[in-house]
Amino acid sequence: MLSTINYPSPWPHWMGFLGWVWPLVVGLLVSLGGCRHPEPPPARQIVLEQSWELESGDRVAGLWVTGSLGDVSIALNGGRLRAPFSGRVELAAKGYRCIYFSTPDVPAYLFRFCGVTQPQAGSVQAGQVIGRGRHIHFATLRRQPDGVWAIVEPSDHVLKQSLNQPLP
Repeated sequence: MLSTINYPSPWPHWMGFLGWVWPLVVGLLVSLGGCRHPEPPPARQIVLEQSWELESGDRVAGLWVTGSLGDVSIALNGGRLRAPFSGRVELAAKGYRCIYFSTPDVPAYLFRFCGVTQPQAGSVQAGQVIGRGRHIHFATLRRQPDGVWAIVEPSDHVLKQSLNQPLP
């Protein structure tokens, strides 16, 4: 008959716990290193025909300018902003939390929304939520023959579509 001799361990009893937990912790840390968020899409740069001394994204006395000449401001109060048509949302390279919405339905126009939180960049369907905001600043931009963009009179139809619940 074989007998087992139990020698006293120089380690406290809880150290044996580390023997099987350690590989789990290392495996978890290695796997978390591989869970990176995808790179955000590049922000869209446009050239505006007009320029003003103060534009969205500038700072005055340490505070953000969120709207500018040519913008219509709406108190959205944390509500949802929706895609007015099927199209594409792009982050704007300039401005305070601005996005551009474009659609093949009106190809010569861009619609700029500033003050947007939780923007949903990429392809969107009409009525899909594209962001939220307390105060949204809306501008309509038209592409000029020389390729620059000009701010033009805002479209109330597009703005209404962006603020209303989608039709069933």
